[in-house]
Amino acid sequence: MQALEVKNILEAGIPGAQVEVEGEGCDFLLNVISDELAGISPVKRQQQVYSHLNPWIVDGRIHAVTMKFFSRGEWAARS
Repeated sequence: MQALEVKNILEAGIPGAQVEVEGEGCDFLLNVISDELAGISPVKRQQQVYSHLNPWIVDGRIHAVTMKFFSRGEWAARS
């Protein structure tokens, strides 16, 4: 699976989110930028992401996912 595929899946499934994806094959690092997700618990944020990726995790195309979450302000401050 390619990083762009993961990005497109998540951005289509999580309205208003920007997703930066590193990696390819079956291991990915996700930087998820979303003010909406910033306001919910870490477990709920991960559940949201996994709910969109589960079909590819189950069939083995995605093996490992590391997630970091940022509000838009936090993401902008990193640059």
